[in-house]
Amino acid sequence: MTRLRPMPPAGLDPDARALYDRIVAGPRGLSMVGDGGALAGPFNAMLLSPALGDPLQELGAAVRYRSALPGRCRELAILVVAAHWDSAFERRVHEELAAGLGFTAAELAAIRAGEPLDLADPQEAAVLRVTRALAARGDVDDDEYALLPEPMLFELTTLTGYYATLALQLRVFRAG
Repeated sequence: MTRLRPMPPAGLDPDARALYDRIVAGPRGLSMVGDGGALAGPFNAMLLSPALGDPLQELGAAVRYRSALPGRCRELAILVVAAHWDSAFERRVHEELAAGLGFTAAELAAIRAGEPLDLADPQEAAVLRVTRALAARGDVDDDEYALLPEPMLFELTTLTGYYATLALQLRVFRAG
């Protein structure tokens, strides 16, 4: 059961309403609007502190829509984080996106369970290995560090931290 009440736009103070409008007008659009007009998942909680919620959602938009990570790599990494944190909301949203990018039901099940997964694409295999290390140990060893170019590793560590933050907030507020 959710701990945080839904916050529809009509009841928001001006700062929270401005953030609500930016989220809805942004690349996520109306997909994050739930019952009664309240934001779904982690976005409802961001309205509690617009001064932090706005930069956080902006980081998420950068990770999702402006990163150089290929779509399959990005969704793979997000699902590894969702599996590590057992985040149902992240898993539900991003498994659908990953399936649309060609991940099979068996691959999604292996990611969800943290089982070995033989990916044909070497970059995807590297992202899987590195993200699992980041989620499990909060670090990578020298071999894992060398698997990806440093700009990609920077984006991947940022993505991992961002989605871990969302998973924590989703868990604490019992949202999604």
